[in-house]
Amino acid sequence: MIINAKDLILGRLGAFVAKKALLGEEIKIVNCKDAVIVGKKDVVINRYKKKQRRTTPRKGPFIPKTSDRFVKRTIRGMLPYKKGRGRDAFKRIICYKSVPESLKNKEIINMDSYNVLQTNNENFIRVEEICRQLGGKE
Repeated sequence: MIINAKDLILGRLGAFVAKKALLGEEIKIVNCKDAVIVGKKDVVINRYKKKQRRTTPRKGPFIPKTSDRFVKRTIRGMLPYKKGRGRDAFKRIICYKSVPESLKNKEIINMDSYNVLQTNNENFIRVEEICRQLGGKE
């Protein structure tokens, strides 16, 4: 299953992907940089910056600064990744910043029910912008 994450709400997408991966499906997510998190921009960015400054940089928590790893890390939080079936499900999830050449001609699913533009949410921020604010060089 290949999912286009453009304009999809990250939490809803992550919950869907986590369930499918636990059931044994191989899932690839493309356009991770265009996924969104709902909330006011400054509040969301401050929440992640506060999490980043919580302790010394060598001990964590480690927040990914690239959009594909950021999305995958968010999905990991929805899986029982410390157990065997959660680890196996996590390995079945692959994230890409954009659409790679190997997936160009394949069928890509657009999940309109999770699209932020079809809801009443006016305040949202893209994952790419969050990663850039955290120090990423995308």
